[in-house]
Amino acid sequence: MPDKDIILEVKNLSKVFDKEVLNIKKLSFRRGKVYGIIGPSGSGKSTFLRLVNLLELPTKGKIYFKGEDISMNGRTDIPARREMTLVFQKPLLFRTSVEENIAYGLKARRFTKEEIKARVETLLEKVGLRDFAGRHAGTLSGGEAQRVALARAVAFEPALLLMDEPTANLDPSNVELIERLIMDLNRNTDMTIVMVTHNIFQARRVAQDVIFLHEGRIVEMGATEKMFTSPQDPRTRAFVDGRMIF
Repeated sequence: MPDKDIILEVKNLSKVFDKEVLNIKKLSFRRGKVYGIIGPSGSGKSTFLRLVNLLELPTKGKIYFKGEDISMNGRTDIPARREMTLVFQKPLLFRTSVEENIAYGLKARRFTKEEIKARVETLLEKVGLRDFAGRHAGTLSGGEAQRVALARAVAFEPALLLMDEPTANLDPSNVELIERLIMDLNRNTDMTIVMVTHNIFQARRVAQDVIFLHEGRIVEMGATEKMFTSPQDPRTRAFVDGRMIF
């Protein structure tokens, strides 16, 4: 019987471009947890997120969301995509106001006007942009834009939130605010959050479990503190110590 606590699972997942860039035998994610995916550049972290979010099709293997195989479904609008979202490193905002950006997913899912208004106001407060509601998104700084992108992503309370380097190149105050929002979501919802980050200190602060990828494969995974204090693989130890790995 499938474990209903597992929201996402992949089996024998592979992606080949000119060469194989990802090969994961088995990996599962439980509801309500925050996962950090770390590893050197080119280790397959972003590719994994794109496969899970159905922006790319796997070369082989299976992706299960809530127990349903979604990996080879060629349709662009399947139910799973309405329950997950991906926040990119560079925020992609619509050419409209801040509040319209945040409300977009709610309108698409036919929330009532009252609920849209309430959720947008709450999120504006949480991301520190209460006075920016009417501002055009094109006038925002990088940190402000990323906060809007994250608010838009979580407005409809997806079951699965995927984040690809969400705080890269942001100043410390924006990093702190976004991390605080992630931890708040973890405390107050059963949303599963999977975050790719080059910042190992961020992974240690925010994630409950960490997955270390190298050359497209899982080297090691486990509870965050154990991964940082007593990793089993020498490559993991080298990476969390800030040393080169080969």
